[in-house]
Amino acid sequence: MDRTSDRTAQDGPPHLEVSAVSLSAAVLPLLAAGPSPSPTPTAPTVPSLKEAHESATNAAGWVEENWSTWLAIGLRVLLIVVIALVLRAVVRRAITKLIERMNRRTGSSTATALSGLLVNAERRRQRSEAIGSVLRSVASFLILGTAALMVLGTFQINLAPLLASAGVAGVAIGFGARNLVTDFLSGVFMILEDQYGVGDSIDAGVASGEVIEVGLRVTKLRGVDGEIWYVRNGEVKRIGNLSQGWSTAGVDVTVRSDEDLDKVKETLAAVGERMSKEEPWNEMLWGPIETLGLDSVLLDSMVVRVSAKTMPGKSLTVERELRWRIKRAFDAAGIAIVGGATVPLEGAPAAADPTAGVAAPSAYASTVSPQSMAASPIPPPSTSK
Repeated sequence: MDRTSDRTAQDGPPHLEVSAVSLSAAVLPLLAAGPSPSPTPTAPTVPSLKEAHESATNAAGWVEENWSTWLAIGLRVLLIVVIALVLRAVVRRAITKLIERMNRRTGSSTATALSGLLVNAERRRQRSEAIGSVLRSVASFLILGTAALMVLGTFQINLAPLLASAGVAGVAIGFGARNLVTDFLSGVFMILEDQYGVGDSIDAGVASGEVIEVGLRVTKLRGVDGEIWYVRNGEVKRIGNLSQGWSTAGVDVTVRSDEDLDKVKETLAAVGERMSKEEPWNEMLWGPIETLGLDSVLLDSMVVRVSAKTMPGKSLTVERELRWRIKRAFDAAGIAIVGGATVPLEGAPAAADPTAGVAAPSAYASTVSPQSMAASPIPPPSTSK
């Protein structure tokens, strides 16, 4: 027991003494050197050749694992694009061939003068170009739009938000550009239904004149005075085509009520027969000039109606010439043409003037007028004193 405690007492102090000496030897140089300097930046570590080899091996393994997927996606996208382009080219070519065949069929069926006037070359060309342009644009939009959606689906892109956004944008654009959409749709149906074409004289309500250009949004008209009207297709509510089929030239001849109707009818028939045999009126007249009879009978005049079927758009020209010839023929036959204000008949007594027996108003009828007061007698002087 004593030996153990003696040994512990002997071994303990030397151990503590060594530790204190070691600590003082480590701290004293640091205190003498002052504050420690800031750490210097270390240079970037360069990967070793082994680490680079491992990274390249991992990348090659990742590419080897996914190259088949990438190749499949690329081939699928390429296939979709090629099919879309080929299909678009085939559809556009088919539409072009169809329009050309329709033009040839229409041209071969133009056997009569009426059909030739209804479908002329310029009108047929513009109408076919407009229809072909619309069909090609619609086909391209549908085919390329479907192909784009299929490509996005190949890349695993969620199309639901995209379609929803496109729907909302379409509704907003539809509300904002509704007039433009209305004009476009109206123009498409006008062209498809062949309501009018280049060279037609139409009455569109807002303007009238000869059609010089038909577009999907605007129709261009040439007015009577030479002005050009740009009419939006969406604003046209009704259209009167004056160039389809045939026109009617109507002339009203007003003569006195005591004229011989047989003589008037014979004169009009001679004028119509002579005009139908002369050029260029024989081409403009598609039927005989007929005297339809009395259109109205009044006390001092009567109206005889003359009508003829003419080439489309030539009714006004025929009416002017017919009036000219009728006036000259009536003058030669001694038939008077009346019109406007009522013309008194020759030999008939003039109507009595209802105001002939009424005296003109006199200023002397009023006792307070200056004339009456000036003409009143002077009162006699007074004799009373």
